[in-house]
Amino acid sequence: MEEISLKAQQLFHIGNLPLTNGLLTTLVVSIALIILSLLLRSTMRTVPGKLQAAVEMGIEALLNLMSSTLGSMEKAEKYFPLVATIFIFILCSNLLGIFPGVGSLMFESGHVEVPLFRSPAADLNFTLAFAVISVIVTNILGMTAVGSFKHIGKYLNFSNPINFFIGILEMISEFAKIISLSFRLFGNVFAGEVLLTIISFLAPYIVPLPFLMLELFVGMIQAFIFATITLVSISLHITIHDAHDHEEAHAH
Repeated sequence: MEEISLKAQQLFHIGNLPLTNGLLTTLVVSIALIILSLLLRSTMRTVPGKLQAAVEMGIEALLNLMSSTLGSMEKAEKYFPLVATIFIFILCSNLLGIFPGVGSLMFESGHVEVPLFRSPAADLNFTLAFAVISVIVTNILGMTAVGSFKHIGKYLNFSNPINFFIGILEMISEFAKIISLSFRLFGNVFAGEVLLTIISFLAPYIVPLPFLMLELFVGMIQAFIFATITLVSISLHITIHDAHDHEEAHAH
């Protein structure tokens, strides 16, 4: 039975940088998405074909979801690149993780055979990096939308002890969000990888198919959840100060 490793296995070094099988799969996904986006851009037509129509329907559905959360289509279009990139990249990474050949193609590294490819989200480094990017970028967008001092004042508020304590809780919640986002995605994908490995070893032909469908569904749901939490974070960071300002103006 294939050994199940908690961390991504190292393949070789590029200079001083170790290249793992999870990182290699991430590079494959990145290159494939870049090529696909360039092909779609070059084949765009005024009268869309079936593929272009399907892509436009997906974009419209995501924009409608974002506009209902952010309150306007203008804001949805503004923050669409970030949310859509997170969703598409994590989705494609999860789907590629259950693609035939991933986990079964072997590579000899240091006289030990390790899988050449591995689902990127089964490596905690991948999910942690995305969680950190999500939290940092949403806070930067908040500072851009309402002003740096106003946004930082959400975490460091010395007006009274209660607001100071609430600010500390807000700061802790941002760090907790990093842990929650990274471990949720990592746990689901890694558990699915372990399940498929065990089922494929015990019954390698027909039995794994329902579990593959389950992992396909889980991969889509986890990508959607990650993107949705990022979207909600954007909404909170760019609107919470506006609501507070309106309340103060009304009080005066």
